[in-house]
Amino acid sequence: MIPIITPNQLLEAVQTNAIVLVDATNSPTAYQNYQQSHLQGALFVDVNTQLADIKENVAIGGRHPLPTVDQFSKTLTDLGVTPETWVVVYDDKNGANAAARFWWMLRSIGHDKVQVLSGGIQAAIQAGFPTSSAVEVPTQVESYPIQSWQWPTIDLQGMDDMIQKDNFVVIDVRESQRYRGETEPIDLVAGHIPGATNIPFMTNLDENGFFLSPEELKAKYQKVFENIPEENRVVHCGSGVTACHTLLALAIADLPMPKLYVGSWSEWSRNNREIDVEN
Repeated sequence: MIPIITPNQLLEAVQTNAIVLVDATNSPTAYQNYQQSHLQGALFVDVNTQLADIKENVAIGGRHPLPTVDQFSKTLTDLGVTPETWVVVYDDKNGANAAARFWWMLRSIGHDKVQVLSGGIQAAIQAGFPTSSAVEVPTQVESYPIQSWQWPTIDLQGMDDMIQKDNFVVIDVRESQRYRGETEPIDLVAGHIPGATNIPFMTNLDENGFFLSPEELKAKYQKVFENIPEENRVVHCGSGVTACHTLLALAIADLPMPKLYVGSWSEWSRNNREIDVEN
């Protein structure tokens, strides 16, 4: 199954298919906004409580460490998702916060029937997809069986080792101002991991907020990864959420999946590691 679906394709698909539609929007008022209006039939998933296992000490794993597989199994079961379910997930940030994270997590447990809505909720509404304020009731299903996270990740120690290698790529998908160290609106320190390359996630999108074509994305990232061994490719962001937007773009381009540094800048910057800035 291709990783993304357009609003028009979704409009057509829901007419004849049983799809679990999920709103993964992440903001301080996300759930209240969902209660007021969401795509008809969509269930809500909370990145902070269901797609992460946040610790009291953010230095351990960053702001959005992955939940355990048992915790994620409960989330999927509560949403009425089985291994055979077709899942479509959206948010209001063109897939960046946190639809792509949910997509990555599902794919990482071996769930292939999942797509991100390209363009997000705004594009769906513009295409005529109906909205609702109704309380959506998930289908009751048996517990979702999960063995482990299967897609590659890297931890803090692994990052220490990675940036000492002669041939590696660490993509920092945050906005350029954060990468350069000019501003830091969320974490405690501004800057970037030494050796990291800044490719903001928004550059995966066209001027209308839809993902670039597979051909465009492939040409873009093949240049970045040229002559870099697959095991030496890493993508990170602030806390392991928007990085998944670029991992989704790489899946659209049918390129090998790099390692996700889940802790990302929120972990790195709290652990007395070297920090670079650009003057």
